[in-house]
Amino acid sequence: MDRKTFLKKILQISVLAAFPGLYSWQVEPFWVEFVQRKLPVKNLPKALDGKILMQISDLHVGARFDWNFLIDSFQKAKQYKPDFVVYTGDFVNHGIPQEQEDLKKVMQNCVLGASATFGILGNHDYGENWNDTECSERVCNTLSSLGIKMLRNSQEESHGLNFIGFEDLWSTHFRPSKVMEEYDPSKANIVLCHNPDACDLDIWNGYQGWILSGHTHGGQCRIPGVITPILPVKNKQYISGEIDLKDGRMLYVNRALGHSFQIRFMVRPEITVFTLTQA
Repeated sequence: MDRKTFLKKILQISVLAAFPGLYSWQVEPFWVEFVQRKLPVKNLPKALDGKILMQISDLHVGARFDWNFLIDSFQKAKQYKPDFVVYTGDFVNHGIPQEQEDLKKVMQNCVLGASATFGILGNHDYGENWNDTECSERVCNTLSSLGIKMLRNSQEESHGLNFIGFEDLWSTHFRPSKVMEEYDPSKANIVLCHNPDACDLDIWNGYQGWILSGHTHGGQCRIPGVITPILPVKNKQYISGEIDLKDGRMLYVNRALGHSFQIRFMVRPEITVFTLTQA
């Protein structure tokens, strides 16, 4: 091999080696996927059959990536004209004052449902060590002022669809037992629960239906079927997508729209567009 050919080979190898890193840093973190699927709900009123429920999760507004991407994604999401929108936690990254101000700028452009919009908190909304109540209150105040009904171990019905929202599992306010004791199984129920590990706790009181979660970001970087190196849950089956819990409960884990760090590989950011159907 002569010197020219050798240098050419080195250049080709360097480019090939650099591409995955560049792709996972500058391309995939900003390549949102609108995942469209059906959501069969028990006891769903006939009038809601075919209506759109949109799930947006884990915005992580902060300094670790350009949050204008979130605003752009919201504009695209509005084209689906959702009837219901649910935000399943982690609106900020650390909850510091600058992030709180940036959250207001981002959420001025938020997607709202034509019928109703609900939200729950995630662990990051409780600031450092997940116990900053003042941080969580500021997040809730911002969201409530924009028309997002926050569910904090509580439930609310809208147009015949009943939403049950948990506080975050890692927070000091996680007390879902009371609301689960009071839920009516004859209604069309959907549970919003940021951390899917809560599915393995004895809190469900025989609940059968859908649980919409986030938290995992799908691992952010993974090779499906081979490796998911970082997964912040005890139950490593809770990666992303639909999971049958084999007891009448169905779990859906959203891959997150934002990210704690600007890196994704084979785990595109997600907004889920559910079409409600009668189970």
